[in-house]
Order: sequence, then structure tokens, then C-alpha cells
Amino acid sequence: MTQHFATRQLRFFLTAPSPCPYLPDRFERKVFAHLPLTDGATVNDSLTQVGFRRSQNIAYRPACEACNACISARLPALDYVFGRSERKVLNRNDDLERHLVEAEATMEQFDLLRRYLTVRHADGGMAEMTWPDYVAMVEDTAVRTHIIEYRMKSKDGGPGQLIACALVDLMGDGLSLVYSFYDPTQRRRSLGSFIILDHIIQASLTNLPYVYLGYWVRGSEKMDYKVRFSPIELLKPEGWSLMASRDFKPPPEG
Repeated sequence: MTQHFATRQLRFFLTAPSPCPYLPDRFERKVFAHLPLTDGATVNDSLTQVGFRRSQNIAYRPACEACNACISARLPALDYVFGRSERKVLNRNDDLERHLVEAEATMEQFDLLRRYLTVRHADGGMAEMTWPDYVAMVEDTAVRTHIIEYRMKSKDGGPGQLIACALVDLMGDGLSLVYSFYDPTQRRRSLGSFIILDHIIQASLTNLPYVYLGYWVRGSEKMDYKVRFSPIELLKPEGWSLMASRDFKPPPEG
């Protein structure tokens, strides 16, 4: 399987089946390609448009034989209207400062990630992530990427307490949220939602039309939060389609 780009030809590979992390009793397979070092950003942009996601220097998308539950999702930032509950989330976090930093791993970030994984994803595939793993996740990239750190406002002028981070790719048509994590004890803040809402604002301020959320997995409760943002665009066989909350119904039993 090959796909042509202006600068080079990519080779695609298929993984062996492995247990699905989102839906029980199912197996997943992925098709993937290595992003080139010279024009990785351009290639990544093109692949994202057709449903791929980036992990370090690899672009991948689901290629499951008997399931199509994973659907690429993005939010139209320029036309997004915040609902009442979303405005409350933004207001609850107006005491935070956002800092754009280079994609360089720090132990402070890693400590926050470990606390997040231990509480929120103790049985997930990233639960055993080590410091070298985190460094690779952040720094092994051939695209335009950065980290947004969210900190409490400091009273002494120094850096405030770090309570959330987002690893973000800057694309030609938007911001792609690669991975985010936060202080799991700050439940009242709804930090997962806040990070997404803040990036909608940042995308619109820079005239970028989309915020890419990765995959919504139909039937997975842990991924349903993505379709609570409305309107949202989903990638269907015929292309990206604008959806609203009323378009989503509970999956049929069985």
C-alpha cells in the first residue's frame, strides 16, 4: 500500500492484531508509516486530513477488519459558540496562566504525567511509561510541535504550580492535540475539557479553522466526551461532515 506526496513516496505497514484498548472482546490493527525528517510537517498535515494520527515519528490510523468504530474528529474553531457549561469551565480556570514552551521534556511534566496515569489510566497502555518513553514522546518528532503548560498564577513572580500540560502539533489548518494530562486531584476544574476549550480559543485567535481531537470511538464511554463538544466534524467515507449533539444516539445493544 503506497500513497504519493509532492516530495516523496511513503511505505505503509500493517500491525498484527492485538486486543482493543477501547472496546471489549475486539482486536485492533493499525496501518502506519514513518514520517520523513525533511518534510514531515507537510506529510503529517496531508495524512491527518485522511484520518491519520501522529505518535513520535509515526503516522497511523485504525485498519481493523471487522470494526469501524474509530472515527477522526475535529472542532471548527472559527465558528464555535461556547455553551453555558463550557463558559463555566473557562471561568473556573481563569486563574491559570498558559505558557507555550519548546517540545523538551522536563521532570516536572513527567511527575505530573505519572500522577495522572496512576489515577486515571492505571490499566491503560501508557501506565508503565518511563522517563525515556516520555522524552521520546515529546522530543522524537519531525513536525511543528510544542507543549502548553497550564500553571497557577504565582504570587512571588516565579513559575506557578504546574497542573496541566498539552502536547500540540501546529498544522497548516489547525492545532492537533496529541496528548494531554493534568492534576487528577483538581476535579472541580474539568481540566480535560478546559484544555480543549482553550485550544479552540487559541486556534481562533490565530485564524486556524480546526482543533483536531484524534479518534472518537463509538461505543466507548471513555471517549464519549469528544462528541459532547458541538458542533463537531467527523471523518466519514465521503469526507468531513459537520455534526451536532442531536446526531449522536446510544449505540445499539449487541
